[in-house]
Amino acid sequence: MCGIVGIISQTPVNQAIYDALTVLQHRGQDAAGIVTIDDENRFRLRKANGLVSDVFQQEHMLRLAGNTGIGHVRYPTAGSSSVSEAQPFYVNSPYGLTLVHNGNLTNSAELKEKLFNLARRHVNTNSDSELLLNILAYHLDQPQKYALTPQDIFNAVKQTHKDIRGAYACIAMIIDHGMVAFRDPHGIRPLVLGKREENGKTEYMVASESVALDVVGFEFMRDVAPGEAIFITFDGELYAEQCADNPVLTPCIFEYVYFARPDSCIDGVSVYAARVHMGQRLGEKIAREWQDTDIDVVIPVPETSNDIALRIANVLNKPYRQGFVKNRYVGRTFIMPGQAQRVSSVRRKLNTIASEFKGKNVLLVDDSIVRGTTSEQIVEMARAAGAKKVYFASAAPEIRYPNVYGIDMPTRSELIAYERNTDEIAKLIGVDKLVFQDLADLTGSVQQENPSIKAFDCSVFTGCYVTGDITEAYLDNIAEQRNDAAKKKREKDSSNLEIHNER
Repeated sequence: MCGIVGIISQTPVNQAIYDALTVLQHRGQDAAGIVTIDDENRFRLRKANGLVSDVFQQEHMLRLAGNTGIGHVRYPTAGSSSVSEAQPFYVNSPYGLTLVHNGNLTNSAELKEKLFNLARRHVNTNSDSELLLNILAYHLDQPQKYALTPQDIFNAVKQTHKDIRGAYACIAMIIDHGMVAFRDPHGIRPLVLGKREENGKTEYMVASESVALDVVGFEFMRDVAPGEAIFITFDGELYAEQCADNPVLTPCIFEYVYFARPDSCIDGVSVYAARVHMGQRLGEKIAREWQDTDIDVVIPVPETSNDIALRIANVLNKPYRQGFVKNRYVGRTFIMPGQAQRVSSVRRKLNTIASEFKGKNVLLVDDSIVRGTTSEQIVEMARAAGAKKVYFASAAPEIRYPNVYGIDMPTRSELIAYERNTDEIAKLIGVDKLVFQDLADLTGSVQQENPSIKAFDCSVFTGCYVTGDITEAYLDNIAEQRNDAAKKKREKDSSNLEIHNER
């Protein structure tokens, strides 16, 4: 999962992009990057591993001159954590082209071969984003003329859609032309468009979530439609065209469960409101099926589940308490290379308020259960704090299949729910009782905010992948790429063009 932003302005954009990336930091903490175009039509690039506040110091910000720029925050999925795979990527031909990408392509091997055979283009990393950039560059070069029209650019996006498969929300800048943003035909990953008026001229911004628009003073216009491309000239002229043959909005349901910020609005859905609805429906299920369960208090696992847990407590007419305190300065556990480090990180990240557990039957609420490692540790902490009984509610259904569209989830064999029922999972994580949200209630919670969304990518729950191209061989291949040993090897051998984090 990644966060992307692009701004075309009449004034320097370095600070605005920085501010936008800080509020998209939840979408990726592995690396960050910004590229701008200066007055001499040169790219100014800074990218490195780390948080936004670590990557960009004052001297870097001063060098990022220009009124147009794009930015990216990243965490790796099947790729490497090497800074050589941090974004933005750029190529010098044609024109000078740079791109940021959120998502994951599912036909990367095929694309790499096609690029070499068709265009003799070399790709130096394992990043599918670099492949995507080069595919777009190849199609932009086909008119064989310098001054591209908006239609030339839309035609290049149309051809890119035909070549690539998977999930992608992208923003690119073309020297002497402008900025182009486009979204995959299923709209799996989010992308929003905003504007503001400055000195009688309209400035535009594209970002992963609406909260990024809010923080820098842009007005939300609309979501970029699935398959659509938006082209904005450096003079502020905006063009839009549908570039996919059969676009159908099927956004990733996990954006609403976990990834997006609650103050964002994505595809016409308030993330906060959707989570409140999730809590309402899950609370009703617990009230219906657990009538004999003696719950004393409802406690969320911070922070995504806070709003869900509060609604459950209201439905059950039980006290809601904050029983865990989160240390915000510990890295996310999914980027830890080994299981022992993951366990240790969970205990450093959360601490209990013992008085909220001692002698009570507690209902813990979390957004989901993936490996089960984190849930098991949290349950142990609750018992160590004095809980008599520990019940557990997951706002998402059982995750039984890997994600192939940009979320770093384990392989099937590492997912605790794979080939296990609820009682077996409950025993493994050590709870007295366990309940999962029903899939129909989860999707209904989001559709309650926008009934026009008829379907979602729910592949992690169902094993049905909306792009229709995922085979057992593909899943076996990503299983080999995502295990801890493979990730360690990529860190060691990722690139001979390592960029040092210099200040």
